[in-house]
Amino acid sequence: MDQQSRTPGPLEFAFLLLLGVLWGIPYALTKISLETIPPVTLTAARVSIAAAALWIMTALMRRKFSLRPERLVRLFIQGCLTCVVPYTFIALGQQSVDSALAAILNSTTPLFVYLISVTWTHHEAMNFQRLSGALVGLMGVVLIAGASALSGLGRESVGQAAIVIATLSSAIGVVHGRRFADMSPEAVAAGMLTCAAVVLVPFCLVVEQPWHTVPSLRSLAALVANAAGATAFGFVLYFRLIRTIGSMSTASTGYLKPAISVLIGCTLLGEPFTWVLGVGLFAVVSGVAAINDKMPIALQNVFAYRGKRPRWISLARSVPIAGAAKVEPS
Repeated sequence: MDQQSRTPGPLEFAFLLLLGVLWGIPYALTKISLETIPPVTLTAARVSIAAAALWIMTALMRRKFSLRPERLVRLFIQGCLTCVVPYTFIALGQQSVDSALAAILNSTTPLFVYLISVTWTHHEAMNFQRLSGALVGLMGVVLIAGASALSGLGRESVGQAAIVIATLSSAIGVVHGRRFADMSPEAVAAGMLTCAAVVLVPFCLVVEQPWHTVPSLRSLAALVANAAGATAFGFVLYFRLIRTIGSMSTASTGYLKPAISVLIGCTLLGEPFTWVLGVGLFAVVSGVAAINDKMPIALQNVFAYRGKRPRWISLARSVPIAGAAKVEPS
């Protein structure tokens, strides 16, 4: 069975949920940091601190890292696809696009990964359940962000195009991340973030002249927490998951980010929790579970008949879409 397409075990599924939490927290931390730190400077500092933390971790864990030219090129490409382009284009796009619509557009990463996998790489089995999970998860994000946000589609088209480019870059980055199976996740994350810092630090020096910035202790604390926790540790989990459960499953964490952000707002900031948000969160979790072949038992029982799945569900789960790699059941 293709390792990239296998059903994740409980530990990997728990890591996927943890990654969703880690990458949902930065929305709040970034907002705090931006109070006194310019956006490009913030991004450059975030990847630089995260890279330093990971190099220390890699050294303490005695991970081997060979600086072969072809590997450095791959790491540079990965850093641009996963950090430089998404972070920069989202920042540019959100100058004219409402945050709700930005969240919806940026949550289409699993759909892009699905299309790339079916039409280009053919490295994972893509079936009806996974496509349905991607669509259900996206519907959940729309409910969470507010369906009315979709009315803004077409306006401020330049900003929306920037966010779509950022999302497509992230999707290609997930697929490209499969090329690092011969390296430890810590080393891959450290190398990628270092390459991203090499691009972003000079860029922020030219564009924002950060030496004129006087950040507050509150903003600095949020920056360090974001860099060391969400970014450094998050990318270690990210590359581990790409290796163990595949690109499509790893990309499904994109649906969890806005869901976690909403939960943080409701539990810590006192924001109201409505039934629409509840339905949206349920759709997100169900979509992620379907993509990862972890359909909740409650949903399985809805379609169960005398202890067996209906034939159409079995066929949908077992027959890959044309052009996708065939995967034998485990």
